[in-house]
Amino acid sequence: MKNLKIKIGIVDDDLLFVQLLKNYIDQDDRYEVVMTSTSGHHFLNETNLDLPDVLLLDLRMANGDGIEVMSALPQKEAEVKIIVLSSFYRRSFMGQMLKMGAHAFLSKEIELDELLKVIDAVHHHGHYFSDEQVDVMRGQLSNKLPEFHAYSKDDLTEREIDVLRLVCQQLSTKEIADHLFISPKTVETHKTNLMIKTSVKNMAGLVIYAVQNNFVNAHEIVLLDK
Repeated sequence: MKNLKIKIGIVDDDLLFVQLLKNYIDQDDRYEVVMTSTSGHHFLNETNLDLPDVLLLDLRMANGDGIEVMSALPQKEAEVKIIVLSSFYRRSFMGQMLKMGAHAFLSKEIELDELLKVIDAVHHHGHYFSDEQVDVMRGQLSNKLPEFHAYSKDDLTEREIDVLRLVCQQLSTKEIADHLFISPKTVETHKTNLMIKTSVKNMAGLVIYAVQNNFVNAHEIVLLDK
């Protein structure tokens, strides 16, 4: 059976950028751009959109910015992974972007072939961090960001901790199941329990929690090969 294409959405108020990026992505048969929009409000108000697997989202737009989109998507119960792709990229915003629900935060200066690698990582593993971002995030977590979790880390079971550490290695649900000799459904149950206990919104939040509570070292997190 032929693998399904990764469905991509682009929300950016620079129409030329949207058209050029769409044309580039559509040349690769692993992906399909299923929707584009030039404003956050239009994207959120359109009821007939084919929701993408991965959304490339601008941070600053005149009519509904990326922050509004990230805040509204959970209310729509939309399982869309978000890559914030912005010319207003600042390393110091990394922790805040992840806290708000972004699965990756990138500068628009990124090379196009590298962007496709990030899309793959976010789609298959839930998040993407560069080495530089891990260093920045570690400093932010240790000094500035508030605690995410409602439970003590001692409330996590040994199996939940095993799953948490494997999530940080970017293993898929099936790979975690095979590694721990449990079913994929059981892995998903452990992930759900982890998110409830830690009060995070997504897999990126679980990685932050794991680093913050010393379940993994920040430099042990599996990253994309350069």
